[in-house]
Amino acid sequence: MTTALSGKWEHAVVTGGGGFVGSHLCTALLAAGTAVTCVDDFSTGRPENLAPLLDRPGFRLIQANVAEGLTVERPVDLVLHFASPASPADYLRLPLHTLDTGSLGTRHALELAHRSDARFVLASTSEVYGDPEQNPQDERYWGHVNPVGPRSVYDEAKRFGEALTTAHADAEGTDTGIVRLFNTYGPRMRGHDGRAVPTFVRQALDGEPLTVTGDGNQTRSLCYVDDTVRGILAAAAHGMRGPVNIGNPTEITMLELARLVIELTGSRSEIRFIDRPTDDPAVRCPDITLARDKLGWEPEVAAEEGLRRTIDWFRATAGH
Repeated sequence: MTTALSGKWEHAVVTGGGGFVGSHLCTALLAAGTAVTCVDDFSTGRPENLAPLLDRPGFRLIQANVAEGLTVERPVDLVLHFASPASPADYLRLPLHTLDTGSLGTRHALELAHRSDARFVLASTSEVYGDPEQNPQDERYWGHVNPVGPRSVYDEAKRFGEALTTAHADAEGTDTGIVRLFNTYGPRMRGHDGRAVPTFVRQALDGEPLTVTGDGNQTRSLCYVDDTVRGILAAAAHGMRGPVNIGNPTEITMLELARLVIELTGSRSEIRFIDRPTDDPAVRCPDITLARDKLGWEPEVAAEEGLRRTIDWFRATAGH
């Protein structure tokens, strides 16, 4: 990844760079020789995610809310807009902030890219497909989303962000791309953020019951963060407008995932079934034909290997 992208960009701005995926993007860009300005208000991101980067040449941190504006003094040739609460625990706690970040924050990031004649990439999400009536989901599917449900603040913020990005490209000629990220996991996730992998890993390491919602037959597709970052940067380098799905096309049920985490941790935890959240998708699986054909990208890290790395990180950092 670093070899292929070396010299591609001189200076990138990563909004939400203190978050889970954003911090891995900052790391990958620096490794490729790109100077990085990270913008984060740390409403959900964590300063410790960036601690190893603070003394690196070419790295700058700006603590700011992108919904209130975005100004960067030096020339920019890549803007990656990844600021947004992403887990249910966060966007349910911060509903208005989530909507502001997806609307005003996206507008400010687009305007920075346009002023700088820079490439812009929006981090969208598989949640734009809602509780899909089509499986797997390809980019032509318009989705099945409840616009007033509890998940709507995140779903609709991202759908609006996609519309705004498309409109900016059409009206202003901004060089834009949209990546729809499916379930991503790996080191630097927060054990209490409400998503399945960190929740199960934390519970298993603490000897608590693993809380599986519903009957556990709902599916997700899990992409290790290194693979996701490769896909994002491939889309940025390609110049495609998208949207393009970045995710793992292998489905796993939540019950299977819970059992696998118990096995890999060697935990004696049991499984406890709890109520399933409102509007929780029954299936989630990307069709990645476009990413394969146009970007030459597909995930490489198998679920067991990615989960082992994630578990090792939780153990080593007491991240749970």
